[in-house]
Amino acid sequence: MSAGSAALITAPSSGLASRAAEAAGRPPTRVALYVHVPFCLSKCAYCDFYSEAGEAQHHSRFVDAALFEAGHWSHYDLLDDVPTLYFGGGTPTALGPELVRLVEGLMLTSGLRPDAEVTVETNPEVTDAALVAALIAAGVNRFSLGVQSFDDEVLRILGRCHDAEKAREAIRILRDAGVSFSIDLICGIPGQSVGSWEATLEEAVACGARHVSVYPLSIEDGTPMASAIRDGHLAEPDPDTAADMMLAAEVALAVAGMPRYEVASYAQPGHEARHNLTYWTGGAYLGVGPHGASMLPFDVFERVADAEGWPTPGAVDEPWTRARFTRITTLGEYLRHPLARPEPLELLTAAQVAREDVMLGLRLARGVEAGAAEAAGVTEVLADLAEEGLLTLDPDEDGVPRWRTTQRGWLLGNRVYGAVWDAE
Repeated sequence: MSAGSAALITAPSSGLASRAAEAAGRPPTRVALYVHVPFCLSKCAYCDFYSEAGEAQHHSRFVDAALFEAGHWSHYDLLDDVPTLYFGGGTPTALGPELVRLVEGLMLTSGLRPDAEVTVETNPEVTDAALVAALIAAGVNRFSLGVQSFDDEVLRILGRCHDAEKAREAIRILRDAGVSFSIDLICGIPGQSVGSWEATLEEAVACGARHVSVYPLSIEDGTPMASAIRDGHLAEPDPDTAADMMLAAEVALAVAGMPRYEVASYAQPGHEARHNLTYWTGGAYLGVGPHGASMLPFDVFERVADAEGWPTPGAVDEPWTRARFTRITTLGEYLRHPLARPEPLELLTAAQVAREDVMLGLRLARGVEAGAAEAAGVTEVLADLAEEGLLTLDPDEDGVPRWRTTQRGWLLGNRVYGAVWDAE
């Protein structure tokens, strides 16, 4: 890391040192850290995540900006207790050696726990043995590989810039490195046969991954795939076919020792994605980079907002409990101004937080305790969903009654989550 970058990390902002001293008596807030790396070699046909294709000339400046932003947050003691660090995108490994500098810099900036999970998303075309080794040496202990399919024709439809053999090579690199890794798969793709999906599942089970994510294809407005469907060049995805493929994945992965623990996530016991569990259990997280999402307890956010001069809406009948915000900006604007007021900003009351936590908890196979649902005032709604065959109320191994989705409720999750969130 250059001396200039180190200065960016540690340089105090005006007035922040005294505020940090004022906060020194409080225990640190546990905050998961996410870094959005907005670079890809090319844009996939279905993807609407923010990223820029190419733009390699901006890699170094982006790393400087991200380290500067993280350093600024650290002055508010928001990075003193970091249980997980996740590099997503985009394709973080598109940064090449600059990603190693980013990881090393954040290791210096953050109070990472000794047992912290440090994950890097990667794609086969940029999974290089030397880079993987350097990232592991820097502290990365988990990779998430975007495979999507082991069928070349399906990969072509998705607009991926790798083929199946390149995915196999990337898996060999990660397996040989002895590092834990997950793979992502997509089902319900137009032109994807049942046989193709079964063959992909068979390879996924045998590849050595300890975690697999399986997503049904979602058609997002503004993507090339949405345009192709609108213009009649590609068939609409069939939701029934996608559901059948999700069911096949659940069976195949459970038999392989990776039961489903979340709507789209399967893992060997002990290898669940701890960072993602923060999102699903209402934990605090902080996003660095353009389009990085954050969620903090309101009192923590208010302390930062007051110091930064960010206006916050006045109190409602109930006090605010949680702040959720995203820095929606372009790469160019972020490089010019890595520190800016986060927007959009959403503030939640205690009642809204309770409903949200139940809604998110129902994403998990373990469900939510009946007591939490009662406290959130949604028991009647959940009972109605149970009447529809979408939920069940059963005791767990400790005898505690828990609401869980049925198989039908899992496949119709949006119906369940919407009903819980809309409950007043």
